[in-house]
Amino acid sequence: MKSPGCLLMSKEEKNKMVPKLRFPEFKDSGDWEDAPLESLCSNVASGKDRIDISGDYDLYGSTGIIGKTNDCSYEGDYILVARVGANAGLLTRTNGKFGVTDNTLVIFLKPTENIDFIYSTLERFGLNKLVFGSGQPLITGGQLKNLIVLFPKPKEQQKIADCLSSLDEFITAQNQKFEALKAHKKGLMQQLFPVEGETVPQLRFAEFRDSGEWEEGEVADLADTVMGNAFKSSDFVEEGVQLVRMGNLYQGELNLDRTPVFLPINFDEEHSRFLVKPLDLLMSMTGTVGKRDYGFIVQIPEDCTLLLLNQRVVKIVPKENCIKEFILQLLKSDDFLKQLYSRPGGTKQANLSVQQLIKITIKFPKPKEQQKIADCLSSLDVLITAQAEKIEALKVHKKGLMEGLFPQVSEL
Repeated sequence: MKSPGCLLMSKEEKNKMVPKLRFPEFKDSGDWEDAPLESLCSNVASGKDRIDISGDYDLYGSTGIIGKTNDCSYEGDYILVARVGANAGLLTRTNGKFGVTDNTLVIFLKPTENIDFIYSTLERFGLNKLVFGSGQPLITGGQLKNLIVLFPKPKEQQKIADCLSSLDEFITAQNQKFEALKAHKKGLMQQLFPVEGETVPQLRFAEFRDSGEWEEGEVADLADTVMGNAFKSSDFVEEGVQLVRMGNLYQGELNLDRTPVFLPINFDEEHSRFLVKPLDLLMSMTGTVGKRDYGFIVQIPEDCTLLLLNQRVVKIVPKENCIKEFILQLLKSDDFLKQLYSRPGGTKQANLSVQQLIKITIKFPKPKEQQKIADCLSSLDVLITAQAEKIEALKVHKKGLMEGLFPQVSEL
C-alpha cells in the first residue's frame, strides 16, 4: 500500500507527465521525472529548541516565528512544516540563524536541490491533505519522505521558481501596501477623535477649528439599538430569508457563507422589527474575553438582500441628525474599543448587554463635522477594501498559474 499522500499515476499519466503551461525553451524537453521527497533530502526531522524571551535568535513554531530562543540549531535556507495542531501542514520558508520547536518538521534538502522549486511544489500540493487524527491533527516526517515529487530538469525548475517567486514578491509588496493603508487609517483615527481626557481632537478640518469642544454623552445619545430575536431551529428551512448570526460577523466583515441558516420568506413580514437592510450597522454581543473577537462592527453591503437578525447580534439605528457612517467609525475608535473591552467580566464566554453598550461614554461633534470625518475615513475604507480584493485576485491568479505550471496527476 502506498503511504498516505503519495501521488498515484496511471500508465497514461506516466506517459504525460508534462504541464499544460511550459516556457517555450522547454517545450521539447520531455516528461518530468518523479521521486519520493526522501531521495531529495538528507533528513526530515522535528525541531527540539525551546522558547527563551531573552534569546538572540528567532524561534519557529507551527505558525511561523513564535518568540526567541538561545538555541541556534539551524542556519541557512530551510522549509518548515507544522507537524501538529490546527495548523498541521502549514509551510514556512526560513533564512538565517534560528531555532525550531518540536511541533514543527524541518526538511533538510540536499545542496543540489532547488529549494524554491521544492517549496512551490509542496505549496501547490497542499500538505494539509496529509493531516490525520480525529483528536490532535498530525502530519509525520514519514509521510513527507514518502510524498512523490514531480520535477523537470534543473534549468526548468529554476525558471518556474523564478516566475513564482517574482509573483510572491509582488503579492508581498501589495500586502505591505495593504498594511500601510490600515496603519495610516488607524493613525488618522487617533488624531480625528479626541483621546481620553480631551474634548477636541488633535487634528481638525479647517472649517471646524473654531467650533468649540465636542459634546460628551453616551452611545444612547447617538443611536437606538435592536437586539436580534431567538428564532427556533424548528423554523429553519433550506431556502428563504437568511438569518444573520454571530458567526456571520467574522473578523470585522459580514460573511454570509459561514454556516448559512434560513427562515421562511413570510418571516420578513411577521418579524419586520428584526429586518436587516443594506447599510445597516450590526454588532456581535458575545465572544471570548481577551481575544477581542466579539463586538465587531459591520456595515451591511449596499448590494445585500434582506436579512433577519438573530439573538446576540444587535442593530444600531442612528437617531435623527446623527450620521450613520460617523457612528460606524466612532465604534471602531480606540477610546470606544478600550471601554467596550473593559465591560464584560469573567474568564470564559463574555456577554455584552445592550445596557452596557448604550452606556459607554462617547464624544461627538455637530452633524456637519461628523459627516466630514465620516467621508474622510470612508474614502480610506474604500481604498483598503480595493487593496484586499486586489491581493485576493493575485492569490487566485497564482493558484491558477501553479496548476498550469505543474503536471496534473491523481492524488491518493
